[in-house]
Amino acid sequence: MAREPREGGRGGREREQDDGLVDKLVTINRVAKVVKGGRRFAFAALVVVGDQKGRVGYGAGKAREVPEAIRKATERAKRTMIRVPMKEGRTLHHDMFGRFGAGKVVLRTAEAGTGIIAGGPMRAVFESLGVNDVVAKSLGTRNPHNMVKATFAALERCTSPRAVASRRGKKASDLFAKRDVTDAASTEDAHV
Repeated sequence: MAREPREGGRGGREREQDDGLVDKLVTINRVAKVVKGGRRFAFAALVVVGDQKGRVGYGAGKAREVPEAIRKATERAKRTMIRVPMKEGRTLHHDMFGRFGAGKVVLRTAEAGTGIIAGGPMRAVFESLGVNDVVAKSLGTRNPHNMVKATFAALERCTSPRAVASRRGKKASDLFAKRDVTDAASTEDAHV
């Protein structure tokens, strides 16, 4: 009997659901509770869910069995989904810094064709989000929970030029037009 190839890379598990969402298992951990008769083992799962079009969420679940822990984590991830604006549908609008606990991450925009340059937990977030070009670095802990939460802290602060323009009561083209005029003026000053 032929086995299906595993997806998700590096031992990760990826599954397409019927509602158009992709869920990625970031990590699974066996935890023990010490009771009178010995130890009771349970499993803790961290899952990232996204539609690969700008929405992504994460969730953690714990249960006595692995499939039940993954199911709980997936349900929590679906409830906590956020929308992230993307530039040209492939990268972030601007560089960001995120922090959660000891986890610190730096997310940078990238040119077309760069790909996803990021560590395991952050890579799962970007693949679920639908970002194709990004450079990310984890500076603090390597704990997957803190890395994912720090990445989400950064992504929640991501804004698009259209959102900034609407907050200021202007058009997005006005923001770029002013920058082009000031760039031209500064180059003229440099040549004089």
